[in-house]
Amino acid sequence: MRKWMMGAALAMSMAGIAVAQGTEIEAVIGSQIEAFEADDFAGAFAFASPSIQGIFRTPENFGRMVTQGYPMVWRPAEVTYLGLRQEDGAYWQTVRIVDGDGAVHLLDYRMLETRDGWKINGVQLLEAAGVSA
Repeated sequence: MRKWMMGAALAMSMAGIAVAQGTEIEAVIGSQIEAFEADDFAGAFAFASPSIQGIFRTPENFGRMVTQGYPMVWRPAEVTYLGLRQEDGAYWQTVRIVDGDGAVHLLDYRMLETRDGWKINGVQLLEAAGVSA
């Protein structure tokens, strides 16, 4: 009985950690989207991981990539956080974004935990077949 109770307590503790991580991750993604909506590319760039920052080097380059390649993130009409999963040591947050035209987009955000908190370490556009607004 005691082992079961310890196992249940550990499982509840781990679930609490996962919820806290999910909340923190959603806050980072949401803050970056808010920065994009305000055309605050420097602010949005601050939520990118060091490796992403190294690739784009400047907030202007980063902003240009987002406005041209991910316009649904730059100007979303609706954002919904779906599942958070851990895969091969990486955390992935799936986000459903409806753009201004009503088109639905599913994106996977790869997250990286750093000394400075969670950072976005890449975004993949997923197929959204059969999904509608």
